[in-house]
Amino acid sequence: MRTQSKGVSETAKKSQQISAEERRRMIAEAAYFRAKQRGFNGGDTLDDWLAAEREINCLLPGSQKQ
Repeated sequence: MRTQSKGVSETAKKSQQISAEERRRMIAEAAYFRAKQRGFNGGDTLDDWLAAEREINCLLPGSQKQ
């Protein structure tokens, strides 16, 4: 029974992981919405990206928190 339980938890961890491409897409979308929120006026796209990256990292399990 213990082995089965271990297998389930490993499967659950794998299902929570996302690909690098999916993570990049999530960051890009979050950065876009940051710019949209201010009406695409002013601001810096790099700052939007970095802020979005921090936001997504906090949401994803196992990501490094910054």
